[in-house]
Amino acid sequence: MKSHVWRPLYVVLFVVATILVVRKIVVPPDFGIGPRGYMYGWHRPSNEGEWQKVTVKYRTTEYCKKCHRDKYDEIKQSPHANIACENCHGPALAHPEDPKALNIDRTRELCARCHFRLEYPTSGRGKIRGIDPKTHNPGLECVTCHWPHDPRKEGHHDHAQKLL
Repeated sequence: MKSHVWRPLYVVLFVVATILVVRKIVVPPDFGIGPRGYMYGWHRPSNEGEWQKVTVKYRTTEYCKKCHRDKYDEIKQSPHANIACENCHGPALAHPEDPKALNIDRTRELCARCHFRLEYPTSGRGKIRGIDPKTHNPGLECVTCHWPHDPRKEGHHDHAQKLL
């Protein structure tokens, strides 16, 4: 064969060899090894100690329910029943020792994460009632008119004022 065939082949073999050498140097030896043998994934047995030192910032809805049973019961009867408290109220790690540690997000952007109208009616998100934030009361926060724990309730304004 002529050199115009061998040169590209050598380049490809060099690139593949380089990738394999770099992978051997960079990727830890126990990466992808699990109890059932080799598998893809991010778990490394040698890394478990590092993860045990990570401080978890979030608690659970069960934690919130202990002191806020009325709010818990209210939201569990609403369309927002599957939303964890900390999705809107922020991580509860320092709560209740420091009640101001909870950063309650009242922005339109928070609500728009789920309520921005999607054009995909067959997706799970397509079943959520959506709005166009540019035309639906622009300039107002959603809590001005809607009580987040149960947006179906009458008198949204009364409940929403409690949040402000």
